[in-house]
Amino acid sequence: MSTIKIKQVKSRIGAPADQKKTLDALGLRKLNRVVEHEETPSILGMIEKVKHLVTVVK
Repeated sequence: MSTIKIKQVKSRIGAPADQKKTLDALGLRKLNRVVEHEETPSILGMIEKVKHLVTVVK
């Protein structure tokens, strides 16, 4: 599968706890950090859950 790069662009402050845990699971712990993951359905679902806090960098 192909890889996908995810960048956190908005702060997690004020986000619900489940969204904070999703960011942690993606490996995003600080603002403007970029992580790379395989493009699997589970990762895409996690991105969909926090789409207002992240962007996809290709």
